Amino acid sequence: QVQLVESGGGLVQAGGSLRLSCAASGNIFSINAMGWYRQAPGKQRELVAAITSGGSTNYADSVKGRATISRDNAKNTVYLHMNSLKPEDTAVYYCYADANIRRYWGQGTQVTVSS
Repeated sequence: QVQLVESGGGLVQAGGSLRLSCAASGNIFSINAMGWYRQAPGKQRELVAAITSGGSTNYADSVKGRATISRDNAKNTVYLHMNSLKPEDTAVYYCYADANIRRYWGQGTQVTVSS
């Protein structure tokens, strides 16, 4: 079992930046890829960014150039830093971790970008 706890969401003005954190606990040695999805009201959950255990990253086109995902394996934590935030970035952001053949999810953290 893996437990994920997100933090760092909140209300941000357009053009601003934020950093989301996701701390993993439990069977952390089984974790491979980690990343972030988001879900806006009335929309499907979409991948924002992902990072493998080796550090390879992948980003949604909508956040490329504005988002950076990083991982601190010593702290079992993955971060998502986003800048130049837009109102359309408003969503609940969910952290995930892939361990063995299962995907674990955090509880989600709300990010609201005001115009």
